[in-house]
Amino acid sequence: MIDKINLFKLGLKKDTLELFNEEYKEYFLGRVTLEHKHTYRVITENGEVLGRVSGKFNYEAFGTEDYPAVGDWVVLDRDSDKNGEAIIHKVLPRMSSLSRKVAGTRSDEQIIATNVDTVFICMALNNDFNIRRLERYISVVWESGANPRIILTKSDLCEDIELRVAQVEEVAIGIDIHVVCALEEEGIDEIADVIGVNDTVTFIGSSGIGKSTLINALLGEEKMLVNEIRESDHKGKHTTTHRELIKLSDGGVVIDTPGMRELQIYSVDFDASFKDVEELAEQCRFVDCKHKTEPGCAVKNAVNDGTLSSERFKSYEKLKRELWIMEKRKKFNERRAERKKNIKKFSRKS
Repeated sequence: MIDKINLFKLGLKKDTLELFNEEYKEYFLGRVTLEHKHTYRVITENGEVLGRVSGKFNYEAFGTEDYPAVGDWVVLDRDSDKNGEAIIHKVLPRMSSLSRKVAGTRSDEQIIATNVDTVFICMALNNDFNIRRLERYISVVWESGANPRIILTKSDLCEDIELRVAQVEEVAIGIDIHVVCALEEEGIDEIADVIGVNDTVTFIGSSGIGKSTLINALLGEEKMLVNEIRESDHKGKHTTTHRELIKLSDGGVVIDTPGMRELQIYSVDFDASFKDVEELAEQCRFVDCKHKTEPGCAVKNAVNDGTLSSERFKSYEKLKRELWIMEKRKKFNERRAERKKNIKKFSRKS
């Protein structure tokens, strides 16, 4: 008899299990570990199956964000694909959803990973070091519902680590910071200690910053391929081109994601990611202060006296503008989706 897989060690939470047992107990519960073009690899307590969404699911979905993503808990009609692919009937509510806007002019949401407890934002201490990019990552992670932690990689290539950490602390308000050198396995135990047996974590950041090397160190094996480091910029090239959920040996899972050349925001939690700026804005004389030329602007005063760096304020303003544009596009797409929905209803009645 094959031992059943402990789904709690794959990140299953009690709330999700209770919902499944209440509403779908005649079906099977599984978690998406890999996404193909039209099929999904799903792990259940009896093993892995290949699945595809039902016709009804496909009919009712309006955007890419409605479809299963790596990390999702889904409702299946079977836990074996010996007699054909399993059918996915439902995606259970996501406890967190890490996403970004798709590249280009479209405003669609691209899901990076779901049901993640902790997102490790990785940034190398060499040429990749970029505080403004880090602010963007922090904003997206807080919005996702997951907890951010920051990993500064390649400490062996940095001559002044304390300065870099101090710069990060200025923008990473209330976020834990870890300094590691994955090749030497320095700081790896510290990362492993914060990952619980019921946790789902993911690592995000630019290509070549050492995410694969870090995951290999946590796995204790060379599962993730890493190309040789180029001498010109000391970067190892991340060869991952897809998202995949991987089980850690001591319990818990990691969702590996490809490196990101750009991170276009889909939504932002300014209260968490720019808490310092938002608190200053509350002190402005006018509630609708634009922080331009208005008298009594606490934000501009802080910039002028050096309390708030002008670079951080510019970053805040830039993300505000991007979010405004994104919200306009979302409303347009919502109206378009509603029209399509009404057309479908009319066609069915006809």
